[in-house]
Amino acid sequence: MSHDHEHHHHEPIDPEDDRPLSVARRRFLAGLGIAAAGTAALAGPAAAHEDRRPVNPWGARDRWFAGDHHIHTKYSPDGQYEVAQQVAKAREHGLDWVVITDHGGVAHEKFSVDLVAPDIEKARAEHRGTLVYQGLEWNIPGAEHATVFLPPGRSTVDILRAFEAAYDGGVLSTPVEKGGKGLIARATSADGEPYALAALRYLEAQVLSGRTEIALMFANHPARRGVDSPHELRGWRDAAPGVAVGMEGAPGHQAAGLPSGRAAARGYYEASPNQDSFPGYAPTATENPYRTYGGFDWMTAKVGGLWDSLLAEGRPWWVTATSDSHQNHLDTFTPGTGDHTTTGTRGAPVDTGKPQVYGDYWPGQYSSTLVGAASRSYVDVMRGLQGGKVLAVHGRLVDGLDLRVRTDLDGRGVTVGGRTFVTRGADVEVTIEVRLAMRPNFGGSIPRLAKVDLIGGPVTGPATDRDTLSAPHTSVLKTFEVSRTARGTVRFTHTFRKVEGPFYLRLRGSDGNRLTSDGGPVMDVIGDADPWADLWFYANPVFIDVV
Repeated sequence: MSHDHEHHHHEPIDPEDDRPLSVARRRFLAGLGIAAAGTAALAGPAAAHEDRRPVNPWGARDRWFAGDHHIHTKYSPDGQYEVAQQVAKAREHGLDWVVITDHGGVAHEKFSVDLVAPDIEKARAEHRGTLVYQGLEWNIPGAEHATVFLPPGRSTVDILRAFEAAYDGGVLSTPVEKGGKGLIARATSADGEPYALAALRYLEAQVLSGRTEIALMFANHPARRGVDSPHELRGWRDAAPGVAVGMEGAPGHQAAGLPSGRAAARGYYEASPNQDSFPGYAPTATENPYRTYGGFDWMTAKVGGLWDSLLAEGRPWWVTATSDSHQNHLDTFTPGTGDHTTTGTRGAPVDTGKPQVYGDYWPGQYSSTLVGAASRSYVDVMRGLQGGKVLAVHGRLVDGLDLRVRTDLDGRGVTVGGRTFVTRGADVEVTIEVRLAMRPNFGGSIPRLAKVDLIGGPVTGPATDRDTLSAPHTSVLKTFEVSRTARGTVRFTHTFRKVEGPFYLRLRGSDGNRLTSDGGPVMDVIGDADPWADLWFYANPVFIDVV
């Protein structure tokens, strides 16, 4: 296979050199093309695992740890809470881990990244049973926002500060001199895309150099403004596959759609196409990518949609659910009076004593990301996220899931996020055990799981068009109904007979309250979407390769 391409030769960038001159040099090199979009095709699924060792073996002594990777504080220009308040509330709502992700930008890079660090250290000391990560909400150059975070370490703050100074879209689009121009036209304009790839490679370099053990990025609310194009998602994963691992399958701001609240859209998904939106996201009367479906992002909720198009390539890409907590519904606090632009903080919030109508829930109050990990340690939980041992849940619809996929070559089997192998013409057995909710959620009722959908499709290899956003052969393969009298754990099985080609499968579940005629989630109505009356969970996929 031949390729037409240009070669650019540059001196290597020292990943430990965070001096301003080096940061500016990285910007310059990125502009010259050192971060040109990755175009290498994915290897076939089996080629990537020639030793045929299953990934994410079933039965490993993992436990589910609930968390939230998208939380704001007074160090965001539109947030208001102390770190301690957010962590205490997360603990109260059953979370084991949280990531503090204040908005990136000029003021955050200059002030906030250092100001928040001691608050995080204090919260760790006060809540030793809760993991508190330091991260930021990155303005992805040329795209939307993303969570970027690291485990605690000697270099964590330095890495985050250097990353933000060199690669945040808000920083890059801000003129350095009065009357000048930024390095990119807008934070979301397409000329920023090379910087996003350079940024992810920078994080990968920090891991490879030993400055941090692991670094992760999840794209946040990816379809909200339509600026995360399919080729960008593919490019991020290709640029740093150990760092860029997934996206918010369900955004935060889930209280925004309450008729008695803001009467806005769930997730504040009420935009329409703009000058930087991908033209393929074209709203119609019956389908609108800029809306949520059962509280989940269109990219995730649509069977055979964008998420499935990535999975159909054999590309691991995981989904999560977060709070995006800024201002929490019926809380009594309002923002402080500090000038974030000049100080990096809004100051201490003010308790009015009166409930406020806001669009968010506290971390863990409604959304949670369950991660399978060997221990409640910083690195183990991040490894679980990196490996796709992840379940995205709304309203505590389920307490846990045990998925086991077995083949003739793998009697033990694998679980969510896994990959296994089968002899051509042999069978694949799927066993699903769901732990039903046994106690009321924070909406005041015990949720009832009505059904579980087994979804799957063939793995067809790399897409010729990197802006592909559909997988036409993916479908709901089987629906398992859950008895209204079921308690405890329900168990379902399905066997794929005489498998001839590689495929993937994934699960979703619903309380059955709001369904389309074919059993899918309904597009949420702006101003009239009670999140507690429409609950879903999504489990990440398993890949099956044929040998």
